[in-house]
Amino acid sequence: MADCCPAFVEGAYDLVVIGAGSAGFSAAITAAEAGARVALIGHGTIGGTCVNTGCVPSKTMIRAAEAVHAAKSASRFDGLSGDARVADWRRLIAAKDSLVGALRQKKYADLLKDYDAISYIEGAARLADGGVSVAGAMIRAQKTIIATGARPGVPPIPGIVKVGFLTSTSLLDLEPLPKSLIVIGGGFVGVELAQMMARMGVEVTLICRSRLLPQAEPEISEALSDVFRNEGIRLYCGIAYDACREDESGVTVCVKEDDKIIEIKGEKLLIATGRTPNTDDLGLAKAGVELDKRGAIMIDVRMRASMPGVYAAGDVTNRDQFVYMAAYGAKIAAKNALNGDSLAYDNAAMPRVVFTDPQIAGVGLSEADAKAAGRAVKISVLRLDQLPRALAARDTRGLIKLIADAKTGKLLGGQVMAPEGADSIQTLALALKAGMTARELGETLFPYLTTVEGLKLAAQGFEKDVAKLSCCAG
Repeated sequence: MADCCPAFVEGAYDLVVIGAGSAGFSAAITAAEAGARVALIGHGTIGGTCVNTGCVPSKTMIRAAEAVHAAKSASRFDGLSGDARVADWRRLIAAKDSLVGALRQKKYADLLKDYDAISYIEGAARLADGGVSVAGAMIRAQKTIIATGARPGVPPIPGIVKVGFLTSTSLLDLEPLPKSLIVIGGGFVGVELAQMMARMGVEVTLICRSRLLPQAEPEISEALSDVFRNEGIRLYCGIAYDACREDESGVTVCVKEDDKIIEIKGEKLLIATGRTPNTDDLGLAKAGVELDKRGAIMIDVRMRASMPGVYAAGDVTNRDQFVYMAAYGAKIAAKNALNGDSLAYDNAAMPRVVFTDPQIAGVGLSEADAKAAGRAVKISVLRLDQLPRALAARDTRGLIKLIADAKTGKLLGGQVMAPEGADSIQTLALALKAGMTARELGETLFPYLTTVEGLKLAAQGFEKDVAKLSCCAG
């Protein structure tokens, strides 16, 4: 942990940044590189959600689960067989913790010594007249950036407060490995962790009010549901939560399906229904900072809150809840705070990834979003059994869907569901950013026997039947 600043001098800082996670560090470093004096205020473990409890720990555990699954699925190749299991869950957890600790030290705590213009201050911050109050002192600066992140939310299910439920944070520290797990929530956190735990040998039941990944294309939600069922995950989708309770045998969640009450039992319960912004104790209401119904700070495209001189970035806002977008928004906030609000937040070509297997990635508009915006669209769907890479890998789970303007052919968006499909989405993001048409993407050279070649085939699918093409035909 970095040393705290022992004293504060009125007028010594050009910018105060509240929050020492990805967004906070991005804002502080951007401002320091621009020559500003920055007070960076952290409270709790330095580094924020991504490195400590989110992306880093979850993705390393997901990769470990994929290794188990890969061995067990070797039989998809004639002549092969394989098996794997969790031999020592505690060692796996310890290795995850070691990685988290190393990255937290290297990418956060150790960085502070490289920036003399940043003073790190530990303590709970609160907006106050004329500045920010922290650790019994007043820090005065003309501009403030709030980047305090978010925490796992809890849905209003009757009885939930009396149940010792797990969150995405506590699940990854759980010892020992449970025999069974109920997952409430079909968003990206819920599906990632449900599949990971199932592959570790846990009996998993996932329940959600809508469908899996409701923001994904319906074809992808359906395909992911098939994958989950084939891996032994029980699904209850499109239900209503009725109640939950806990006794010595475990947890029971009651759901209502077609007016019928179903009792679902498990040893442990994971809540993965979204996140709550960390705005409770910042004095925002008194300061006149407007919040939305989730408690998130409302900001405009310049990253400005409703109170003059206050900016916000990351999961604490009503913007995109991705770590790279938090860092991007924080950089804009810092530059605008120091140099006159000239920059605007732009997420039109923002790639997004769900780390299930197959991975699910998207960029731009979905078919429903495009139609809701009044666009006349055309679509192309490529099933992976038409992709040579998938055929060679003996793994045709998934699809690629592209959306284009019906008149101009300009690409509007797309989603990829494929093993390692996340590595293909940036190509489509660049195509959208460049304003390419589907025909132009279909005429672009792609290397053969790659997953990303599927984008070319899907683009060609707007005008021809790709099943009638020879290998590499274009």
